[in-house]
Amino acid sequence: MRKIILILLTFMCVAYSHARGGFDRNIQGSLFVPKGTWSSGLSFSYMELESDNYKFLILDKAGGEAYTFKISPHASYFFTDNISAGLRVQYNRTFAYIGNIDLNLGDDLSFGIKDYGYLEHGISTSGFIRTYMGLGNSKVFGFFNELGLTYGYSQGKNYSGTGNDLTGTYQKVNKFQISATPGLTAFVTNNLAVEVSIDVLGLDFQWVEQVTNQVEKGSFRKSSANFKINIFSVNIGLCTYF
Repeated sequence: MRKIILILLTFMCVAYSHARGGFDRNIQGSLFVPKGTWSSGLSFSYMELESDNYKFLILDKAGGEAYTFKISPHASYFFTDNISAGLRVQYNRTFAYIGNIDLNLGDDLSFGIKDYGYLEHGISTSGFIRTYMGLGNSKVFGFFNELGLTYGYSQGKNYSGTGNDLTGTYQKVNKFQISATPGLTAFVTNNLAVEVSIDVLGLDFQWVEQVTNQVEKGSFRKSSANFKINIFSVNIGLCTYF
């Protein structure tokens, strides 16, 4: 609640400043991407890990494997100088399996996890508006800020045990998000640029429905507002302009 109030107060201050006319900070606008330009790009990430009898601090005999995969193409059109509107589609898949892991907290306190797995995959679509600003008078380096509206749907399951002792929970997730993502772009050729961005502001709404062993049903709802830098959401991609 405090974060939501802080965001609302920030917007009120900005609105009040504009209503009073603000002040001239002598920022000189420059043409970075002209009106009528099309842009398309692709971001991709993949991570994999595997362990066998691994030991670290309280972890002992850790064995398992995991990977996460994400691909996100997008396209946009500059309807005016330095401002574009576009669409992004993203597919992600996550898998983790723990064959065995022991937690050793002392002589009288230790326990283990064995044969536990998790799998989730989903797709999301986003509409966004981007504003660009060149770094000084540079036509190579520039900043951008992206305001996006996203809807996502995913399916997942977690399970434990083997054979006749196998149990699991299946879930469906619907997600709605409003986000702000600043970033830096650098042209390596006249039409090709490398982009780095990071999520800063997000309003998230999530609804989860679960079924355990095809019998028990459960649900979960979550809403949150974040105004912070998420270092785990760094996005790196390539973008073409034509």
